[in-house]
Amino acid sequence: MTAQSDPGNRQAWSPPPQGGEPAFNIPGVVLAFIALCALLHLLRSYAISPTQDIAVLLRAAFIPLRYSGDYALDIYAVTSPLTYSLLHGGVAHLAINMIWLAAFGSPLANRIGALRFVLFWAATALAAAGLHYLVYPESAVPLVGASGAISGMMGAAARFGFQIDRSVPGQSRFAGPVLPFRAVLRRRAVVTFLGVWMAINLATGLLSGVPGSSAVIAWEAHIGGFLVGFFAIRPFDRSRSPRGF
Repeated sequence: MTAQSDPGNRQAWSPPPQGGEPAFNIPGVVLAFIALCALLHLLRSYAISPTQDIAVLLRAAFIPLRYSGDYALDIYAVTSPLTYSLLHGGVAHLAINMIWLAAFGSPLANRIGALRFVLFWAATALAAAGLHYLVYPESAVPLVGASGAISGMMGAAARFGFQIDRSVPGQSRFAGPVLPFRAVLRRRAVVTFLGVWMAINLATGLLSGVPGSSAVIAWEAHIGGFLVGFFAIRPFDRSRSPRGF
């Protein structure tokens, strides 16, 4: 997620069947998001002028100031809290996000299905933009990037205890029920991940604002997406799992 300033537990494991697991087992919906993000970045970089790209950012990036009350709300005020998640600030920003999307999005999409995955992306992207707005309501800096939604996938992974079922070739998915919060907090690996994830986001957020930097890491947006993924994964899970706090 970038705000541009210039327009001890074990994993559930089963051995792969004879012949091995395919080298690429990214589900179609995740590949579609990767392709869409990459295509949009290529078009912005090579098919339009810098002036046209600014126009794209003004319409498709999330700009908190748009909702300050000083501007008339239009269709882009409705769509930009979602479309911003498909834009990226550079090749490195795009590549890193797509790697994490493949890693965390694939087992989640295989678990919950394509439609629920799209709805999950929308919910976490909206949450990321919402928390960013609460922190910077008067900011005119465009917010772009998929990492708010991807952070939501990381939050969902924690609720499964990072357990992966690889018993079906090409269909690696999160395994087991959605864990109750108390069970999650009793797992050392999950608690360690949560602590490290939070520390890294806080550190990168603080360090990205150094003088001369053309972009900053919107760590608040990451947290917004993560919280929804962590606390609200159960309604998106199509598997019937025991309930509990």
